[in-house]
Amino acid sequence: MDKIVTLQTPGGIEQLQVLERTPKQPGPDEIRIRHEAIGMNFLDIYHRKGIYPLPAYPAVLGVEGAGIVEAVGTGVIELKPGDRVAYAGAIGAYAATRLLPAARAIRLPDEIPSRVAAASMLKGMTAYMLLTQTYTVGPGTIVLVHAAAGGLGSILVRWAKHLGATIIGTVSSQEKAGLAVKHGADHVIVGRDADVVGEVKRLTGGRGVDAAYDGIGGSMLSKTIQCVRPFGVAATIGQAGGPIPPVSVEELRPGKALTHPSIMAYIADGENYAAAAKATIEMTQSGIAATIAGEYALADAAKAQQFLENGGAAGSLILVP
Repeated sequence: MDKIVTLQTPGGIEQLQVLERTPKQPGPDEIRIRHEAIGMNFLDIYHRKGIYPLPAYPAVLGVEGAGIVEAVGTGVIELKPGDRVAYAGAIGAYAATRLLPAARAIRLPDEIPSRVAAASMLKGMTAYMLLTQTYTVGPGTIVLVHAAAGGLGSILVRWAKHLGATIIGTVSSQEKAGLAVKHGADHVIVGRDADVVGEVKRLTGGRGVDAAYDGIGGSMLSKTIQCVRPFGVAATIGQAGGPIPPVSVEELRPGKALTHPSIMAYIADGENYAAAAKATIEMTQSGIAATIAGEYALADAAKAQQFLENGGAAGSLILVP
């Protein structure tokens, strides 16, 4: 019997229930993977709370993981039992074993540990989408990254630096400021009550940033838009600090763009998924990958979600079956 964590109905962590389940047999074009590690994301919390509703309940949360192929269904010819794979974008990861469409499985090079892959796939694909599709970042680009020491933020900082950008990061503490600088941030704004707009204007000589990535939401979104130069882009990518408020079109004058990209929608397309996965694997091999800030047993998923939601993680969290 394998452990599985189910969400009975949208709500608090008390809705997460640890159960036992017999491993399922894969159907056509499916594989069964035995997880060695499961990645955690704020998306899991949004699913748990019902901010992004799931199709049916009870449901199994989690959208990324890595492990060993245990069984393959008919029609699967490129994978075999014993292969190491990782994946992202497929709901149902909070389980010791799971069925997965074979097309979602990405072979892992020997040098990438399963724990690192599980923590990095979705965040890496999100960074790829934000830095190459939402706004093309390159030498001379100035970007603003909120939560620059967090799971996604730390990858965004390193990847943007790799592309030649200048990075302004925001963090909540001096400890996290040190981590952001270590990852490559050129400037760091510290404190939840810091004058982000004023500091960005000062650091850019009044110009503003070319692109800003806001996973905080709440009252921060308006400030983020103010930090963007005319004809720059603000991307709202989460709401860790509160619901995303309505935005008046007047706030976008004189020509700023506001976008709300969805990584799940982006990688639902097979070609996008393959391109983002390839780029993420290459970046991981070069050392641009998630920093694992903590590991929890699968049965402790509720405790891990609470820690993540409270903003305690300077990096990524994983679950280990």
